Amino acid sequence: MATVPPRRIRRAERALVYAGLGTVTEVVFTAAADFARSSTRSAALEGHTYLWMPPIYATIAVLFEPLHDVLRSRPASQRAALYAAGIMAVEYGTGRLIQRLAGVIPWDYTGQGRFVVHGATRLDYAPLWAVAGLLLERVDDALRAARVGREG
Repeated sequence: MATVPPRRIRRAERALVYAGLGTVTEVVFTAAADFARSSTRSAALEGHTYLWMPPIYATIAVLFEPLHDVLRSRPASQRAALYAAGIMAVEYGTGRLIQRLAGVIPWDYTGQGRFVVHGATRLDYAPLWAVAGLLLERVDDALRAARVGREG
């Protein structure tokens, strides 16, 4: 039997990982956020997401990875700011696109503060997205270094 050496994970495979990781993270985040709010606090820790989200999270492979490559040598503060801006731009753009297609922004932020832009993004989430971008650098590096398959 021929041996097949381990290979790098393909971009499409990484996109599936990002889709799964993003979806699970969103469910955990929404459960924790709902628990933290006194008006919705429940020990059930019920989180949620939308079927629109896995394809959006999958775009990390084609949008974030190349940006990460370009920004690697920049200071962390610059990378974080650019990641936050990029993530909010994607959130805004996909939210507005879904609104045109389906008539609704699934994660509509309307009424959730004064930093909401057309219900599609929240500027006050910039620090959260900055940290998420810096964490994604580690995920990106780990996925690109990983190998699948086995010898022998």
